[in-house]
Amino acid sequence: MTEPTSPAPAPVFRRALSPGAAKAIAGGKKPLPDSANAPPPKATTRLNKRMAEMGICSRREADEWVANGWVKVNGVVAEMGLQVQQHDKIEIDRAAKGKQANQVTILINKPMGFVSSQAEDGHEPAVTLFTPQNRWADDNARFFWNHSQLPGLAPCGRLDIDSIGLLVMTQDGRIARQLIGEDSVMEKEYLVRVEYYADGNLAAQNTVPPVTLDVQSAFPPALLTKLRFGLSLDGQLLKRAKVDWQNPEQLRFVLTEGKKRQIRRMCEQVGLKVVGLKRVRIGNVVLGNLPVGQWRYLAPHEKF
Repeated sequence: MTEPTSPAPAPVFRRALSPGAAKAIAGGKKPLPDSANAPPPKATTRLNKRMAEMGICSRREADEWVANGWVKVNGVVAEMGLQVQQHDKIEIDRAAKGKQANQVTILINKPMGFVSSQAEDGHEPAVTLFTPQNRWADDNARFFWNHSQLPGLAPCGRLDIDSIGLLVMTQDGRIARQLIGEDSVMEKEYLVRVEYYADGNLAAQNTVPPVTLDVQSAFPPALLTKLRFGLSLDGQLLKRAKVDWQNPEQLRFVLTEGKKRQIRRMCEQVGLKVVGLKRVRIGNVVLGNLPVGQWRYLAPHEKF
């Protein structure tokens, strides 16, 4: 008589172990959950920020272009607020490029008594100098002046009311980011005429006569070294600066940051009073022979 056979056991299906879990078991350790062994999520960045980082345009421009349907990501028209990864392909419509090509950047030799941005205390902003009559006769840029160039024209690196020289104003967000963005290290060069109060007490100007001639000979070299590095403003250590004598009464400063009235406040800390300040260069662009109160367009070949 044949004995009855037992039914075959049902097959057991086990999920494959992740490489991390398998390695842990092989080493005699308790495996971590698969979620702990999973690769980290891919980093994403908001589209407008990514476009600004790539130097395509400013964040504000990016939002405008997205709203107009001028931006594609991986072949698909982008939506506002889209998050992208570093390898995503960003394409810009020709309409956006055409608008950007018509944006202007101007260089003004700002006179004393004008403010860099909004009017204040009865003083006029430097943008009021941007008229056809004030255009430098030697400017040979391809642009023709018109009122459409005024909206969005903003200063990139201010000059206070008592300072003169090179002021850059632009509609181009790429240039603005390059000159005054958070990560900007653009050099700005100034010629600074000074007087020296040996006791360091600038508040007593009426009783303690300053050194006004051959200030270089009277000014201690150790304080010149301190001007270059070691001073703080608003509780923050300043970046290294290049500071040298241009002539016995005038210093040359090259800065890579731009705190409010920075040079004047630096000088005050070492007993110097600024009696004249002129910006002559930003990056590779120089003031040159541009007359006071006049302006010119940034030439196509010029790069900061």
